[in-house]
Amino acid sequence: MIFSEMSVGPMDNNCYIIGCEDTRQAAVIDPGAEGERIIKRLKDLKLECCCIILTHGHADHLGALQMVKGNTSGEVMIHHEDADMLTDPKRNLSYFTGGDLELEPADRLLNDGDIIKVGNLELEVIQVPGHTPGGICILAADRIITGDTLFAGGIGRSDFPGGSHQQLITAIKEKLFTLPPETLVFPGHGPSSSIGEEKKTNPYC
Repeated sequence: MIFSEMSVGPMDNNCYIIGCEDTRQAAVIDPGAEGERIIKRLKDLKLECCCIILTHGHADHLGALQMVKGNTSGEVMIHHEDADMLTDPKRNLSYFTGGDLELEPADRLLNDGDIIKVGNLELEVIQVPGHTPGGICILAADRIITGDTLFAGGIGRSDFPGGSHQQLITAIKEKLFTLPPETLVFPGHGPSSSIGEEKKTNPYC
């Protein structure tokens, strides 16, 4: 498995690329900004984007979606409960920052437990509501991309429309903290961690 990460945009969003070494197909996860850099990274790695996966529908995680989709053959994927956030600037919060980000509907709507094929790789969708109703994490072997659900030493905000603190805590404990402790955690912002470390030291869980 090829795994590449980069921090993009003014909010230092983490964008991830997961690629299959055999087929050179790749998933781009959360292209929040700097689409040209993301496309260049794909080219440098000699990968072809087959899907663009969004962990949730907030604007800081999809700001470069249009550019990446326009320059690749990637299908856009988001959980069905966050689907209308792509087309509604108020739901994706860009309206409140003057961005008015209104995008095309997703190509594929995801559900909890779905498997996304990327070449010979299988990525598992784990729904983790609380930051948004359709927030998801992506499990790839011994790594999990947690979006704005779980951070190193923190958790996502739950005070946005559709958020729920109780749902967030419950999802983290029941769906993430049950993974093997050595599972590496790659969040939407900030440094990486592990499930074991967060179970022991995260003050919010």
